Amino acid sequence: MTLLEVRNLSVSYGGVAALSGVSVSVPEKGVVAVVGANGAGKSTLLKSIAGVVHTRNGQIVLEGSDIVSLKPHERLDRGLALCPEGRRLFPEMTVFDNIKIGAYRNHNSGQFRQRLDMLYDIFPRIAERRHQVASSLSGGEQQMVAIARALISQPRILMLDEPTLGLAPKMILEVARLVQTVSAEGIAVVMVEQNAKLALRISNYGYVLETGELRLEGASAELMKSDHVVRAYLGG
Repeated sequence: MTLLEVRNLSVSYGGVAALSGVSVSVPEKGVVAVVGANGAGKSTLLKSIAGVVHTRNGQIVLEGSDIVSLKPHERLDRGLALCPEGRRLFPEMTVFDNIKIGAYRNHNSGQFRQRLDMLYDIFPRIAERRHQVASSLSGGEQQMVAIARALISQPRILMLDEPTLGLAPKMILEVARLVQTVSAEGIAVVMVEQNAKLALRISNYGYVLETGELRLEGASAELMKSDHVVRAYLGG
């Protein structure tokens, strides 16, 4: 069953088109990958869904309702959480306080504590470092904190913007494992990645964006066999 539909979305920056008539669907469960080169419009797509950038044309339909007029915090209340590129943590705040910021819309302390305990089970390394300031963590650990901050809001859809960017190979595999763990918890994941091989390997369905337009879509396993995808993104 489809949870979110983006229909014919167009976005411009200063008169320059960043997205042109892009349509994507996100099911209730599973991982959706969005791949493409730098400047393809991948991050713009996620920011548009989150309400961070203004859409020129198109619809963003969540469970049958167009949410394009809703503000970012209203979309968060509907279950859309964005983990931005570059992590965007508060470096001199503790890990715990960074995660707590993600629950600012939740005023139920018991629910928060229950959710936090669950996240500490998923991210044991973060639990160990919860009293450290974020700047003292490695890049991979900071990425885990950023993902935990998004998950504390109890999203129905978790959007990850370049979660493995700049990470060591070992941490890239760790993030991939976490994405699969989150998906197994019943949360839909939309993952924007330049590492197409990784994204398509751990996702169920994929979209290929090129210069703001949708070039290809299909089951991830089939996209990995596409001549175009192999030549352009998989090093074949």
